[in-house]
Amino acid sequence: MQTRQQAEIHGHRVSYLAAGEGPPVILIHGVTGTCDQWAPVLPLLSARCSVVAPDLLGHGQSAKPRGDYSLGAYASGVRDLVVGLGHERVTVVGHSLGGGIAMQFAYQFPERCERLVLVASGGLGQEVHPVLRAATLPGSELVLPLIAGNRVHAAGTAVAGLLDKVGLRAGPDIAEMVRGYGSLADTDTRRAFVHTLRSVVDPMGQRVNATDRLYLAAGMPALIVWGRRDRVIPVSHAGVAERGMPGSRLEIFERSGHFPQLDDPVRFASVLTDFIKTTEGAALEADTLRERLLAGSARNGAPAAP
Repeated sequence: MQTRQQAEIHGHRVSYLAAGEGPPVILIHGVTGTCDQWAPVLPLLSARCSVVAPDLLGHGQSAKPRGDYSLGAYASGVRDLVVGLGHERVTVVGHSLGGGIAMQFAYQFPERCERLVLVASGGLGQEVHPVLRAATLPGSELVLPLIAGNRVHAAGTAVAGLLDKVGLRAGPDIAEMVRGYGSLADTDTRRAFVHTLRSVVDPMGQRVNATDRLYLAAGMPALIVWGRRDRVIPVSHAGVAERGMPGSRLEIFERSGHFPQLDDPVRFASVLTDFIKTTEGAALEADTLRERLLAGSARNGAPAAP
């Protein structure tokens, strides 16, 4: 049974869903999302795992302070929640922006990360949906309240309902975009959204790229899940991740878009549960990371660190 719980970390409220017992799994949502984007898979995963799905700071029912919304800050926040809940090492699962946070978590805290799961992840190439690029333009703060207004939100919901009535399934992509942009009517949420998005995206596309350091995940079991019909972040980025992490598993959901966990929660939970069951969690240490950094620098012709 899943429950909504709260923790206070550094004086800020962090709201999260928790369910089940077993190997600990952290589910990290994307920008404008909430932990509810994992709700359909939580009951399925919790049959075998201890699952925690937080609302990131600036999102959902968590606090929305004026502060740092970079990937590094988010990764540190996830680490603090993991420590606060008493977990030594976790399987970290990140969707979209959450994928970037998951990779940063594995990079910053390798001793805390047993497995890495990327779901339609950011941080693997420049391409991203034009709407997200436009939201980083100067003055977007003035336009977003109009996009997030009640009338626009109601119109988007009506369009989705109309498509359903004529037999054309709107699908989670449209529904989640409407819901996400609707949340930006709140001033604090909107401010956090702009800070978060501008830390990873600019008008040219994604500006944070983790492909040059994927080799650091060597020896860590990795799973990549993507929807073939993803229009937010192209499925070609899944191949980038697979090539950068030799030995990783790749699962393409042919009929899914940007939210495979919502399009097909049963398959998603089955794939993730099997991955956890059939892999041994990594137990990396800081010294291991240092050795890989030095080896990577040597391969690229850079001088070794003292």
